[in-house]
Amino acid sequence: MADRPSILLVEDTASLVAVYTSYLKRSGYDSTQVMSGKEALQELEGGGYRVILLDLQLPDMDGIEILRMVQERKLPIAVVIITSNASVNVAVESMRLGAYDFLEKPFSADRLIVTVRNALKHMQLSEMVEAIKERTQFYGFIGSSFAMQSIYRTIDSAAASKATVFITGESGTGKEVCADAIHKSSPRSDKPFVPLNCGAIPKDLMESEIFGHVKGAFTGAIGHRDGAATQADGGTLFLDEICEMDLDLQTKLLRFIQSGTFHKVGSTRLEKVNIRIVCATNRNPLQEVQAGRFREDLYYRLHVIPIHLPPLRDRDQDILEIAKSFLVDYAKEEGKEFTSFSAEATEVINSYNWPGNIRQLQNVIRNSIVLNEGKVLTVEMLPSLGNHNSSFVEHRENGGQVTSDSASSALTADASALYVANQLTETQGTTEILPLWMVEKEAIEDAIERCDGNVVKAASLLNINPSTIYRKKVQWKELTKKTS
Repeated sequence: MADRPSILLVEDTASLVAVYTSYLKRSGYDSTQVMSGKEALQELEGGGYRVILLDLQLPDMDGIEILRMVQERKLPIAVVIITSNASVNVAVESMRLGAYDFLEKPFSADRLIVTVRNALKHMQLSEMVEAIKERTQFYGFIGSSFAMQSIYRTIDSAAASKATVFITGESGTGKEVCADAIHKSSPRSDKPFVPLNCGAIPKDLMESEIFGHVKGAFTGAIGHRDGAATQADGGTLFLDEICEMDLDLQTKLLRFIQSGTFHKVGSTRLEKVNIRIVCATNRNPLQEVQAGRFREDLYYRLHVIPIHLPPLRDRDQDILEIAKSFLVDYAKEEGKEFTSFSAEATEVINSYNWPGNIRQLQNVIRNSIVLNEGKVLTVEMLPSLGNHNSSFVEHRENGGQVTSDSASSALTADASALYVANQLTETQGTTEILPLWMVEKEAIEDAIERCDGNVVKAASLLNINPSTIYRKKVQWKELTKKTS
């Protein structure tokens, strides 16, 4: 099946079959030729074709019937109609039924080859689009962005191999999820997946954690213990934060990877296991090599299949997909009724830079659900972000500026805000001194108006977070009621 040509030629005139086949062959395309509708249907049943050159006038049936069958069964094949009875009606009917193109006899070799080439490209693009549609979730991952499609394809390609995989990416991007996906999509999926965080274990105990120890090997070794390497035999060993590993242990790890053999701490018996190693770090491994903190030979031994996980801010529409998934899951877990986000909350979630990536988003959604009630999670329920990771830090690419929600109160004393407010009062011909909240309100509303109602853009220019504006709007309503 894999060696079958991608083009099926359906034509009942032997001389034309010979001509079309020679046209195709000269351009590097092999084809299968049949001379009846029945044979064509039999070939299509077997699958594997991407383009069919279909004559409408066949001895046993009308070619339109074959076209209709292709569309009804949703076969992944581009149909190019060939006929000597060209007419507007035939062309329209063929296109309505899903034909990719229409060739009128006689046609030149160039016309045929261009049509076939375009049809093949069309099918390739269609397959890519379908792949994107299908991959909204992939093992533990959520997201259909182009950035993640590349990750999914790399995992698919690497899964069957035993080659080591080196995963890089910022904290919270899902490196362990990636390692687990590699394991679950591999032939080792029915064997153990053993994760080990090299940065969370004291260096004096790290060797024992990986290779195990025998009784009496060191103080506190009251019995024999298998390490992660033995526990992962037949499966996958995931070494997270690999760049935190002590240099002396890096040497032993290199020897273990090369030979598959090791000694338990305190033992002279050589043991052998069959494992696949996947490692990860949130550092730049090459910089660690250059700084002398990571062995160069170990780096190249591990860096066989590199996977770099993009930060959440580079994943476009994935942010809201992930947030919605967390909302549904945590609402169910906490016994809450939340089912959706308000429009303002959606805008804030999409516009925030998420420096803590998926882990931060996860914590924020859970926090908001636990502390609030309702069916719609509103922007007013998101100030819990302000206390997350010390402050609601927003890394914006505004000339390298970094802003925070906790610092947004400084807007009330911000010289630019006061200047805008003063300009407003002067143009109104009054020397009235307005309450500070009104000064702030006028400044913000003026900025929103200048940005054609775009709150996110106005917030960016004011150097504050969009959630601050939405929250202040609620405060303004209360203050307006009190002063009226």
